[in-house]
Amino acid sequence: MPRPNDAITDIAGIRVGHWTDRRAATGCTVVLFENGAVAGIDVRGGAPGTRESSLLRPEALVQQVHAVFLTGGSAFGLDVGSGIMRYLEERGVGFHYAGATVPIVCGAVLFDLNIGRADVRPTADSGYSACLAAKGGRIAQGTVGAGTGATVAKIRTVKHGLKGGIGTATERIGDLVVAALVAVNAFGEIVDSATGRVVAGPRGAPGRFDSTLDVIRDAGSSAALPLTNTTIGVVATNATLTKTQATAVAHMAHDGIARAVRPAHSPVDGDCIFAVATCERSQPDNVLAIGAFAAVAVERAIIRAVDAATGLAGVPSAREWLAAAGGR
Repeated sequence: MPRPNDAITDIAGIRVGHWTDRRAATGCTVVLFENGAVAGIDVRGGAPGTRESSLLRPEALVQQVHAVFLTGGSAFGLDVGSGIMRYLEERGVGFHYAGATVPIVCGAVLFDLNIGRADVRPTADSGYSACLAAKGGRIAQGTVGAGTGATVAKIRTVKHGLKGGIGTATERIGDLVVAALVAVNAFGEIVDSATGRVVAGPRGAPGRFDSTLDVIRDAGSSAALPLTNTTIGVVATNATLTKTQATAVAHMAHDGIARAVRPAHSPVDGDCIFAVATCERSQPDNVLAIGAFAAVAVERAIIRAVDAATGLAGVPSAREWLAAAGGR
């Protein structure tokens, strides 16, 4: 099927903006739904950091969100949401009640304080700037936005890991569109399940990857668990869904993380996926099909994020690590 941009912006009404600080090795990314979108969430990792996740429960009052953000900065990065709210309020976008406009902004953070500068984190102004940069069409991927300070394959800590990043992908079933945008900062290694290719693993001998599972096996119960990880993302569809159905799609989308990250959903990852529906289509759609292809989009977005990454702050990308010794 054709994928005009192979990006989450292939869905009408969605704009994406990045804010990037390469010197500090951090950044944030905002996904705007100014016409509102039905949303659900599923958090699988043991170390999450989120904003307004409780209101996405199916029984909660609010039915639509206006933005979702992904950001570095660990818990400090949650400040990004305030800047996004300011941007949307200025434009009259939000939940209108008693003369006030309250934008509904959800988000998740990843830990990138272990590279670059730990004292520089995305702020409310960063979120506002990301909104100003938001657009449709092609999306920058790799070491940009929330993927700027992301790293992967950290069983031996980030000193032996590789660059993660942010990636996006689209799947189509006729006129039904399902897409993902994922920031990849995983503890585990990255694998292409379709080919068996290890995209990025712990740095071993020059130009080679070691196996995360072998390192864990050899270390046994004494294996180190660096608390510096998380894979966070947004899946979106033009289908019309309820909050309960969107939550079901978020559940299924996590299969994409499980296929591409080895191991996934660990106690030291804050893996989190938001699922949003713009409700553009009037006819009912098959939630099973949407969830199945959401997982495919997540998996592809993860691989693209790491393949597109470039080295930063002393951490090489997988491509750079392989190329330095002739690669394989």
